[in-house]
Amino acid sequence: MKMNEITHKLEKANLTESSSNEETTSSSSEDESEALPQFAVAMWDFNQCDPKKCSGRKLARMNLVKCLRQKQRFHGLVLTPTGDKCVSPEDREIVESKGIAVVDCSWARIDETPIAALKPNHGRLLPFLVATNPINYGKPCQLSCVEAIAAAMYITGYKNEARLYMSKFSWGHSFEELNKELLDIYASCTDNKSVVEAQNEYIKKEQKKQEEDRQMVPDFPSTSESSDSD
Repeated sequence: MKMNEITHKLEKANLTESSSNEETTSSSSEDESEALPQFAVAMWDFNQCDPKKCSGRKLARMNLVKCLRQKQRFHGLVLTPTGDKCVSPEDREIVESKGIAVVDCSWARIDETPIAALKPNHGRLLPFLVATNPINYGKPCQLSCVEAIAAAMYITGYKNEARLYMSKFSWGHSFEELNKELLDIYASCTDNKSVVEAQNEYIKKEQKKQEEDRQMVPDFPSTSESSDSD
């Protein structure tokens, strides 16, 4: 095969690969734009977290979250420890029309944070979920801002939007992977009461399973018992 033929084939292959990459990038951009929420997403930042590790601030820098002043009112669904009931699929209408907001504060300083002063119209708690963020990995309920926002989106039927937000973090995919069973259970419920019932049933089942696993562990003799028998 002549050198100019080889060169031509390589150029053709590079053009094809380049075209394919452009199509993939274009498709990815289109998918992302379609997944952008058509409702407001906001947060109150109490400046208690490390700015370099704060997921909420990262979302703000990417224009995926609007920062609210500490006494600014928000009329949508507010994820807060002072909520009076759990997020459920029946909250979809509130999210769709008025959006989601989250309180960004440190779990270690939650008692000194003036959360009650926000006085949300639709304060909500999140049901049992396990954190996968680097700071609180594996800890029940201690979610980061992005995990909380994504969980609320997922439960209220905005799964693509939830995945888009989590995709902005290198560890984000693990949140759905670890919690998928629970998220799907909550998303299939009807209201706050059924979400709480599903949560309690899941916890009860897991506790029973852990107890059974502990009972199945062989009871090996201790070192002292082994020495005595020798």
